[in-house]
Amino acid sequence: MKVESVTPILNVSDLRGSFEWFEKLGWTKGWEWCPPDADEPVFGAVASGDHEIFLCLDDQGGRGEHGAWMSLWVDNVDAVHSACVRERLEVISEPDDKPWGVREMHVRHPDGHVFRVSAETPHEHPHG
Repeated sequence: MKVESVTPILNVSDLRGSFEWFEKLGWTKGWEWCPPDADEPVFGAVASGDHEIFLCLDDQGGRGEHGAWMSLWVDNVDAVHSACVRERLEVISEPDDKPWGVREMHVRHPDGHVFRVSAETPHEHPHG
């Protein structure tokens, strides 16, 4: 098997609210789907560049008590942090340079999903 791509699917309790939350994080609403017998959409996606995250309203897939944990690799962690603070998103770990060579922060979605927002830091050479 050769995997061509991976698309995470997050169960959410409020699809429209999740679209709005992701927009505050800098993502855009990609699409939404409403079954013929429903009044409201139950599935959709948010996008950033070539990447998508599917959002599923309540009843599909497993729903853990604490949500999923996902890494998002970005070009500027501090810019994401500034947007999160400005938009009053729940930052649970401030930007910090980690010993494993990344700068990262954590932000929590209202349904408990935690996004580990990371960027590689320049590698330091022991001899300068």
